[in-house]
Amino acid sequence: MLLLNPKHYNRFHPDPKSKALIEKTISFFEQKGLAAIKNDDQNSTWHDDFFQFVREEKIFAQLLTRAGYGSKDSRWDMWRISEFNEILGFYGLSYWYAWQVSILGLGPIWMSDNENARNEAAAALQDGGIFAFGLSEKAHGADIYSTDMTLTQDGEGRWKANGTKYYIGNGNKAAMVSTFGKFAATGDYVFFVARPGQAGYTVKKKIATSGVRPAFVAEYELKDYTVTDKDILHRGEQAWNAALNTVNIGKFELGFASIGIATHAFYEAIDHAANRELYKRQVTDFPHVKKLFTEAYARLVAMKLFGLRACDYMRVASPEDRRYLLFNPIMKMKVTGQGEKVVGMLHDIIAAKGFEQDTYFEMAIRDIGMLPKLEGTTHVNMALIIKFIKNYFFGHVSYPDVPQKSEAVDDAYLFRQNSGGLGEIRFGDYRRAFEGEDLSNILLFQKQISLFKKLISETPPTEAQQKNVDFMLANGELFTLIAYGQLILENARIYAVKPALKNQIFGFLIRDFSEYALKMILNHSIEPAQEAIYQQMIIKADADPSGFQEVWTQSVLPLKEAYRMKN
Repeated sequence: MLLLNPKHYNRFHPDPKSKALIEKTISFFEQKGLAAIKNDDQNSTWHDDFFQFVREEKIFAQLLTRAGYGSKDSRWDMWRISEFNEILGFYGLSYWYAWQVSILGLGPIWMSDNENARNEAAAALQDGGIFAFGLSEKAHGADIYSTDMTLTQDGEGRWKANGTKYYIGNGNKAAMVSTFGKFAATGDYVFFVARPGQAGYTVKKKIATSGVRPAFVAEYELKDYTVTDKDILHRGEQAWNAALNTVNIGKFELGFASIGIATHAFYEAIDHAANRELYKRQVTDFPHVKKLFTEAYARLVAMKLFGLRACDYMRVASPEDRRYLLFNPIMKMKVTGQGEKVVGMLHDIIAAKGFEQDTYFEMAIRDIGMLPKLEGTTHVNMALIIKFIKNYFFGHVSYPDVPQKSEAVDDAYLFRQNSGGLGEIRFGDYRRAFEGEDLSNILLFQKQISLFKKLISETPPTEAQQKNVDFMLANGELFTLIAYGQLILENARIYAVKPALKNQIFGFLIRDFSEYALKMILNHSIEPAQEAIYQQMIIKADADPSGFQEVWTQSVLPLKEAYRMKN
């Protein structure tokens, strides 16, 4: 089964150590139980027990130390890092948050040539340390153009750092905080290391949030904080690139956290509904409930298929193949948004039950919406995605086939990513993913793709439309679905997804595509020729009643009582 089930964990790992590490993590949470997790959440209790477990088992040390700086089992392996993200999301977003922020905090360190900082980070990981990423500021958010954190020379070969950072996870407990700022004298960007507990570092407050309550989201201030050459990670353009490339690595994992949350919520929802009667009928016998569960399941499987495949593209990345820079923002934006939709559909089924304080679902409906927003905003990712439209459809180049990348290797390229040149990134022919497919909804989806390609080649956006950000972003939603469908279909072959489920997945993709096309007509000023093509994009998916029934009876309904976390 593609979905995570801790009671029957069966994901492939190429080495026994990795599998044991994941199984120990699952065992930690299963033994802790839902009641204890909820108690910590409701009381905003810092996860001392979890961090003790991490320290004793060297979890972060193995997963987040680059090869060559830790034990022989330590490496930056996106196959198992993504799995660990999903598992932490499955049990509670506050556990994931401390881990996620550590990934971001380590990014500028592992990308730097500063051996002192690298060795310090490796030692801190061995000791169970966590990390922080000091980028955002209260006045500017993540607008790194406008950072007010400055380094001023003190006349003795050192600098004094002054400024504040806001919404910084782990800002109270981090062993090292990768902090972004500018040199006061030149305005050049800089990344440097700061350390809580040292003179001049003050945690001003814990920022209260509605979700991830046990996590410590800090506002910290540096006031005449001493910085030496040994603390400098990056200068100038390298500092800027380190900020962007760290986000490429770390924020990708928002999607896997969303998959974990939605998966646990699904188990709880179907377990509740399948064991409840209304009007002398099982809740799962109602047609609309079957429909909601089946579509939610199809969307959840699609999220997982896309995420795993996008990870494959990250792992094969090189200076010559940077296609992951399209799939990465789709993971951050689309998969997290789909997680919201899945949990929303499940909530429509279980209704008030979802608000009960002893359920996992109560956390899920509160936390799932944080993930698309933790990245910043949807339009940031969409603005990146639309840069690739032309090269995605035209001027294809030949690449070797991308296999499933599950081997135990250090994904070193991620720490020396090329920056810029997005318009030069080329793509293989997306149509290869659809070759040989004859399912009704996949054929209809291909028709929508052809119409979109016709739209951009025969009636491209006018000059006025190109200047209209809302128009371009809305059109990007259609393109996003095409790339989303491509990777889903590629991975459906790798994971041998049954035809009935594939047809249900492409059924909702067709409906979503049609909805976005209708919104283009209703919400934007468009040319008559453009409207004619958008009208043709509005297609009714094949309901495929027999396929729907197969998915419901063979894949969805059997999930009742498949997993239930002990209290």
